[in-house]
Amino acid sequence: MQSRMKNPAMVLPQTMQALYALDKSTADLLPLTIRKLVHLRASQINACSVCVTMHAQELKKEGESDERIFAVAAWRDTPWFTEPERAALAMTEELTRIADKSDPVSDAVWAEASRHFDEKALAALIVSIAQINVWNRLNAAVRMMAGAAWT
Repeated sequence: MQSRMKNPAMVLPQTMQALYALDKSTADLLPLTIRKLVHLRASQINACSVCVTMHAQELKKEGESDERIFAVAAWRDTPWFTEPERAALAMTEELTRIADKSDPVSDAVWAEASRHFDEKALAALIVSIAQINVWNRLNAAVRMMAGAAWT
């Protein structure tokens, strides 16, 4: 299989700059591991092979175990995630699947996330989830393949 075209962010340099700036805006407010777990989980849901591969590799590079990386899709049924990570993953699933129910983020998920993240960190979590969903959609539209060159 082959991509339809280059990633749109590569075609439009200002888009790439904006996406990098968006990522940077969350970097100091959320631990890197939580950001990458969120990116991996949203990418799994959205079936973005490029991002699933990339974020799994980033987590591995940061010293995450194979157990944790492999279990992200089944995080509820494993003992390997902290309460803040679980809250972030639950928020990720709800914000990634916003069309699946009338209340995109349940009060229970919101309350649990609010228990672990202050207002700035919660804002960063929401922005980080939105950002990875943008990347997933850009990649899906052009059928970017894992291992394909981005240029």
